[in-house]
Formats: sequence, structure tokens, C-alpha cells
Amino acid sequence: MSTSAIAVSGLRKAYGDKIVLDGIDLDVPAGTVFSLLGPNGAGKTTTVNVLTTLTKADGGTARVAGHDVATEGKEVRSVIGVTGQFAAVDDLLTGEENLRLMADLHHLRAGESKRVVASLLERFDLAESAQKLASTYSGGMRRKLDLAMTLVTRPQIIFLDEPTTGLDPRSRRTMWHIVRELVADGVTVFLTTQYLEEADQLADRIAVLDVGRLVAEGTPDELKRLVPGSYVRLRFSQVAALDAAARVLPGATRDDQELTLQAPSDGSSRSLRTLLNRLDEHMIDADEVSVQTPDLDDVFLALTGHASTEAIAQ
Repeated sequence: MSTSAIAVSGLRKAYGDKIVLDGIDLDVPAGTVFSLLGPNGAGKTTTVNVLTTLTKADGGTARVAGHDVATEGKEVRSVIGVTGQFAAVDDLLTGEENLRLMADLHHLRAGESKRVVASLLERFDLAESAQKLASTYSGGMRRKLDLAMTLVTRPQIIFLDEPTTGLDPRSRRTMWHIVRELVADGVTVFLTTQYLEEADQLADRIAVLDVGRLVAEGTPDELKRLVPGSYVRLRFSQVAALDAAARVLPGATRDDQELTLQAPSDGSSRSLRTLLNRLDEHMIDADEVSVQTPDLDDVFLALTGHASTEAIAQ
């Protein structure tokens, strides 16, 4: 496989008069987590459907593991795994039976099937629940079983389409841990999500999709640097110290109730040292010092003109 696990150029898709994908370009390096970030209706699931051969694009090209999704669908499907926001498990089967069924569908030999199923049950902490019906599983367990079923064939590339939607925070973090383990094993993960924290925690690179168009792409830190607004927050225990610091830092914003100052900064260590040196010159000590930088929600708002779905729901 080339260094690009997924390469997309000018991808377009429309349903009637509604343009869902408006000429997007993507390049996903192998062995990384790439996150497509956007609100509901942005075109994330359509992108996944095209890349996994479930939907045909109207224009542009897309290659997955070096295979053209339009003309080499079978080859693409042989190297990918797909897990959506709704776990595709059979409630009438036990966890182990679900995994065995997937192994049978892919024609694994009996010995290999038994070994793979046992390994996945252990890896996903499902061994104790292996003989229970999937209908009795919690949402987090069902999602883990769904991902385990995807891994039966050891895919090179895994598409996770909003895999933690509806999960509680603990289950979500468990899924994050599993994703990190997959990447450590060399798997490429294409993650779509509307959760800003999820993209920030997991992704090596993020593309922001809004109404079918890519409005930005980069590492989480690169995207955050697109938005001004970093500042150093200083908290004092005495009003006298706050007054003295406010005189030394005339551009800072003070909060008398909290006994804090917010001083503009570019977020760099050099800027922070300069500020603290000015305080030291005047024998002023702050009880707490913290650097506050824009988060992905600030980035999303600046790029799209509206808050993320996650922020709207809160």
C-alpha cells in the first residue's frame, strides 16, 4: 500500500437539486487517524458511503488502499472494515456467535476462526459476556462487538462513521482507547464525528466539512492557530497584587470578583516568559498561571459561521 491510504480528488455527489459533496479533496496517510468533522447534514456519511463503495459519486476520483472505488469495488471491500453509528449485530445471537458468523462469512478455517474469535472477545473485554445474547448488551458493549466483528478480517483501513454517537462518556473513552490501539498496530482509521473533543483527542489530521465543502484541513493544533484569542490567565489571592499586576499589564482584562487578569498572548512559551518576567521585575507573584487557547469549537464557529452540532445540543 502507498503512503496514502485514501486519496480523493474533486469528489462530487448530489441527490436531485441538493448538492451533498461539492468537489472535496482528501489525502489520508497510512497508519493515522483522519477525522472528518462536521454537523449533521454536512456530508460526512455520504463521503464514507462513497469511499466504501456503498454509493457511487457523480464526479471526481477516490482511491482506497490504491484501488479505485468506482472500478475496483471488490478490491476495496477486501481491505476495509466499516462500523457505523448503529451497531450491526444480530440480537438473536450471542456475542461469540456474532463473531463466528462473521468469520464463516469470510470463509475462515475452523481453527483460525476459533483463535480469532477468542482473541477479539478478550481484546474487547467481552469474554465474560460471550455466551449472552447481544440483545442484553449495553450500548457500549454492542458498539465494541460491532467493531470486533469488523476486525475479524484484519482490515488495513477502518471507517468509523460517528461510532460513539449516543454512548455515555465512559464508553466513549473506551472506544477511543481501542482506536489508539488499532493505529498502534498499523491500521488506518477514517473517523467521522460531530464531537469536537473526539476529533481533538484522536485525530492526526482533521478536515472540517460544512454543507458539502471542505472549509479547512490540518492538525488539531494547526486548526486552532487559525483562530486568534489566546490569553494568559493570572489569578491572585489579594486585591493589592491584582491592582499591581493590572498596572504592569495595561492591556489585560481584570475580574475583581475572581481576582484574575486575562492578558492577550499568542500562546507561545516566549510570550509567556516575557509576561512573567515583567511581573518578576515588579516583585509580583500570581497564585495560578494558565494559558488559554481556542478550542475546536472556536475553530468550527469561525470557519462555518455557526456552532457545531455538539455545542448546539448542550
